[in-house]
Amino acid sequence: MIIAIDGPAGAGKSTVAKEVARRLKLLYIDTGAMYRALTLKAIFNKIDIKDEEALVAMARDSRIELKETSSSLKIYLDGREVTQQIREPRVTKFVSEISQIASLRRIMVELQRQAVRDNKGAVLEGRDIGTVVFPQADYKFYLDADFKERVRRRFKEFKALEKEISLEEVEQDILKRDYIDSTRQCAPLRKAEDAIYIDTTHMSIEEVVDKILSYINLDVDKLKN
Repeated sequence: MIIAIDGPAGAGKSTVAKEVARRLKLLYIDTGAMYRALTLKAIFNKIDIKDEEALVAMARDSRIELKETSSSLKIYLDGREVTQQIREPRVTKFVSEISQIASLRRIMVELQRQAVRDNKGAVLEGRDIGTVVFPQADYKFYLDADFKERVRRRFKEFKALEKEISLEEVEQDILKRDYIDSTRQCAPLRKAEDAIYIDTTHMSIEEVVDKILSYINLDVDKLKN
């Protein structure tokens, strides 16, 4: 079973996808974390984010692993855990620009597809899962939320990580990411025509997860009858 969950920053995709995967006992793949890992490596290696050739060469020479533990998903870059580092503001600042490079995305998409093949299914979240990576996904969902709520959620995440950043900086960052993600030529952020739209503004994580599972369980019940 392949479940695609797309949507903009701060819509709740990651937390929801993790819980859906846990309940269904499926692999959880955070595609955004994979791009963040590459962004972090570019920063480490002082690669110009405008140097597409160097970034693609770096991507081909990188090993990104997502390892599930009993409590969380750990991200490894070339054998080193970077779970917390990829969430830093310096990574967030550049990840949308790096992830819009078409040749780099092709490399990442194949890695994502191979991971699903190896595990015979998964819950994937990102911005182009239902439109590009797995247009044939069994279930597609598009999560969204009011802009102010998305800013509030992302600011709360940074504070939980004890990162020094202002609410205004988070707002400007999300505005920038929304623009880049929705206007890039390669795999722009958009709702797949057959995706189920869920506005999470006034919903708890539990409510969103239950809503998604209600569609899946409904189909399972139909098959039983």
